[in-house]
Amino acid sequence: MYPSRFLRLRSSLKHLSAYKGPSNSTPWVGLCFVVIAFCTRRERSINQRQRLQAETTQILTGNKRRICNSTMTEPQSPPEPMGAGESLGEIGGNYKITIFELENFQGKKRELTEESPNVTEEALEKVGSIQVESGPWLGFERQAFCGEQFVLEKGAYPRWDSWSNSHCSDSLMSVRPLLIDSHDHTIHLFENAGYNGRKMEIVDDDVPSLWAHGFQDRVASIKALKGTWVGYEYPGYRGRQYVFERGEYQHWNEWDASQPQIQSVRRVRDQQWHKHGCFETS
Repeated sequence: MYPSRFLRLRSSLKHLSAYKGPSNSTPWVGLCFVVIAFCTRRERSINQRQRLQAETTQILTGNKRRICNSTMTEPQSPPEPMGAGESLGEIGGNYKITIFELENFQGKKRELTEESPNVTEEALEKVGSIQVESGPWLGFERQAFCGEQFVLEKGAYPRWDSWSNSHCSDSLMSVRPLLIDSHDHTIHLFENAGYNGRKMEIVDDDVPSLWAHGFQDRVASIKALKGTWVGYEYPGYRGRQYVFERGEYQHWNEWDASQPQIQSVRRVRDQQWHKHGCFETS
């Protein structure tokens, strides 16, 4: 493309060099005009080529985007239906609990498949025994999900002390399903409020004694990262129960404790431990 232009430029330069004016001098002004014209044409040709390349790139890019969009908008096959009883992380699973007015599953009864802020509102004077067919559930000492907490995993509870580890109250007035968000379990225990002080991490394990693992009994803040946990006042899963669903608990008041004392921790899983609950009946 360019050799012919260089030949013409060289011919023009030879012609101008051979020319002599009246003063017997080389006409440098004409030479400058020739050079400027050549450079202008060359620059114009380069700009035109760059413009063509840019237009070609834009066309190719647009085609590529159309191809990508066409691929992304292809109809997706519907998800396979889940089998009966299956659920994601046990969320949305079937929950069923039967509450009896008298001990050993006698007297009037009430079946529940969802939360109840007052289990005695339908002719039941009290709760004497419980049968959990599918769970787990969380029971409360008072109405509207207040007071001491009781973890109710799948199984039979023939009398009140089979679900109350503290043995301080024989009252159970409200219940709700306890959601299990993950089959994996991770929890962080902190010595002081606000996630400060010494820290203990527990991953997929149950700890019947924090002291045995080199941690003190003072737990003032907690981060439940995966799964659902329950902490106890004393070693061996005894004393008041504190349930920790996934979330952050900056102060012990947030889990309704009167002091920052937890000495054992375990995972909440359906059919955990034995069928009568969390500990052997005394």
